[in-house]
Amino acid sequence: MAHRPDTLEHAPLGRDSAYPEQYDAELLFPIPRAANRAPLGIEEGKLPFVGEDEWHAFEVSWLNARGKPIVAVARFRLPADSPSLIESKSWKLYLNSFNQTRVESREAVVETLTRDLSAAAGAPVSVELLGVEDAELAPQPLPGDCLDELDIEVSDYTPSAAHLAVSDEVVEETLHSHLLKSNCPVTGQPDWGSVMIRYKGPKLDREGVLRYLIGYRQHQDFHEHCVEHIFTDLMAYAKPTELLVLARYVRRGGLDISPWRATPGLAPPSPLRLARQ
Repeated sequence: MAHRPDTLEHAPLGRDSAYPEQYDAELLFPIPRAANRAPLGIEEGKLPFVGEDEWHAFEVSWLNARGKPIVAVARFRLPADSPSLIESKSWKLYLNSFNQTRVESREAVVETLTRDLSAAAGAPVSVELLGVEDAELAPQPLPGDCLDELDIEVSDYTPSAAHLAVSDEVVEETLHSHLLKSNCPVTGQPDWGSVMIRYKGPKLDREGVLRYLIGYRQHQDFHEHCVEHIFTDLMAYAKPTELLVLARYVRRGGLDISPWRATPGLAPPSPLRLARQ
């Protein structure tokens, strides 16, 4: 069994949990970001990036005032500078607590979600409710050059910045790969994803970048911290003047998570969802 970090000692993740019948904000379980950032050399209050954690929830439902079920897809955005992220199993349980709860209006649902999630994260959380056939949910391809067809030999499946190398040429380019895989830090379950890197600076060796990304294949960490790990390694070893790292993880339990971290002034293309999410 995977080791349970101290910050998750009382979390519902990886445990059998009964699904709630009525709304309960106490189900949300915040996890302080600082403990996971410290090993990367990131000091609390001195973030080297801006960014957000974008979540989509595909299993959102409640009852209207007359008891009729309403369904929606929710989009949430947590700022990267929030003191805490929110553990995903607790988030799922919280959303399911609306299933048999009567709510007067969509606006009231948004207001409640915004209040509860912001309180758990310790910072304002953006909430949108989309229709299940909303055009914004249509899949799009990642921009830039895909690295996945490079014919490389791989024997290292732990993150190692030693794979990263640059040339003297200065470029501005976007690269992506669909070979990202990391593992849940508690259950060990696989988390599949795609990652995009947009940068301006010394040209990265593409084979080295691909080996580096594949190195997360046996790494246990949350999606958000994997992206921060990639960002800090690229900044330290490639020293770009501009950098954006975006991951689009495949949904699990009705939730997908898409964190991005960037140097100030950069932001990801939006909306952007992939077919396998």
